[in-house]
Amino acid sequence: MDLFEETGAAPGNTPEFSVSELSGAVKRAIEGEFGHVRVRGEVGRVSRPRSGHVYLDLKDDRAVIAGVMWKGVASRQETQPEEGMEVIATGRLTTFPGQSKYQIVIESIRPAGMGALMAMLEKRRAQLASEGLFDAERKRALPFLPEVIGVVTSPSGAVIRDILHRLRDRFPRKVLIWPVAVQGASCAPEVARAIAGFNALTPGGAVPRPDLLIVARGGGSVEDLWGFNEEAVVRAAAASDIPLISAVGHETDTTLIDFAADRRAPTPTAAAELAVPVRMDLLARVQESGTRMLRATQERLQARDQRLRDLSRALPRPDQLVEGPRQRLDAVGDRLPAALNRAVDRKRLALSDRAGSLRPSVLRRAVDGLRRDLDARATRLAPALIRLVESRKERLEARAQRLTPLTLRRELAVQRDRLDGIAQRLGEAQGQRLRQRRERLDTLERLRETLGYHKTLARGYAVVRGDGQVVTTRAAAERALGLEIEFRDGSLKLGGAKAPRKTAKTPPPEQGTLL
Repeated sequence: MDLFEETGAAPGNTPEFSVSELSGAVKRAIEGEFGHVRVRGEVGRVSRPRSGHVYLDLKDDRAVIAGVMWKGVASRQETQPEEGMEVIATGRLTTFPGQSKYQIVIESIRPAGMGALMAMLEKRRAQLASEGLFDAERKRALPFLPEVIGVVTSPSGAVIRDILHRLRDRFPRKVLIWPVAVQGASCAPEVARAIAGFNALTPGGAVPRPDLLIVARGGGSVEDLWGFNEEAVVRAAAASDIPLISAVGHETDTTLIDFAADRRAPTPTAAAELAVPVRMDLLARVQESGTRMLRATQERLQARDQRLRDLSRALPRPDQLVEGPRQRLDAVGDRLPAALNRAVDRKRLALSDRAGSLRPSVLRRAVDGLRRDLDARATRLAPALIRLVESRKERLEARAQRLTPLTLRRELAVQRDRLDGIAQRLGEAQGQRLRQRRERLDTLERLRETLGYHKTLARGYAVVRGDGQVVTTRAAAERALGLEIEFRDGSLKLGGAKAPRKTAKTPPPEQGTLL
């Protein structure tokens, strides 16, 4: 009985595949049948790992297909897929053997019509508004007259010319232009970097920091203006410390940067009008204010003058004011001589009383008392001086005991040891320096000998001279009247006469022929 009879299974012609072979056959079949497809559906789950690839699901009401968009493809897309957005994806079908599923490798993706774009735009606007990026409390007032204006726009369009022309007409200001792409995949990152770059400038630096920013672009379709709806641009505008004016599109165009900016201008030209006032209007206002101030000052001076004249009429005449004081002065002057005589008499009487008490006996008693006091203090002075001298002598002896020869010798020994150590280190350093110089000199000597032409002569070469000049060509040798060949051990003339052996080294020739 054979194996098939024992197991009850009959051998057939069905081939056997390994799991990998079967998976590969399925992969080839799917890729061969669906090499290039376009799929319309709603974006489901979206995953963006750190690798930069994008994994997502495309679904409708009855089925779901997995999709993958590699990093390079994802970075080139103008619109990034978001959950809930209806899109049209173009790519190729393939399988992923690791999970036994098929998927679409997306090569391009775009919103499926205007409705999908507007739905995504409304969803993004609601999300950013919930974070408070559009709150009116965050918006700052524009400077009345900015010194420097930063403009973020394309340098080759008509927008920048309109802005510069309007600024020149109204009030010329310094303008810094940060060139960016105003549409396409690179629009959003370049605009965001431009806003952040202007804010990163240091006030008072080599490049002045703008006092006001204008983000401008001309009109266009929703797809053309889509870069200004990107989240990176909106967040950069909301985070700007410099007041910002959004001037994207025409008056009917609305982008998300308009909500995050401090002011929205319907056109780039209107942005320039918002940025600066009209210079002639300011001059007229200043002139009018000066005229009004001069007129008000004159009217006030006239009113004060009239008031002063009215008050002066109520005052008495000056001679009437001084009549009473003049009369009192005359009366006091009449009494002054008699008052002076009485004062002198009183002073003389007081002096006589004092002089009567100053008798010689009184002075002698006072002098005797002071002399006795001085003698008593003199008797106490001598002992005090003796005690002071003794205390000073004791302090001197205490200090002298500390200055013994033993202490000085110890200090001298310590300083001598330090000096010996320094001298030893100095000698070692000098010896090391001499050895280094000697080694360098030996190296240079070996290099000189190596580069000299005498070493070349020792290897079998020779130097040919004709008429005292180095010969480098055959024609020069034929023209020479006589030739001299220098070998390692001496020189030889062609006539057979041997040149005397040279004892000194011949300097190397600048140009020569080695034979």
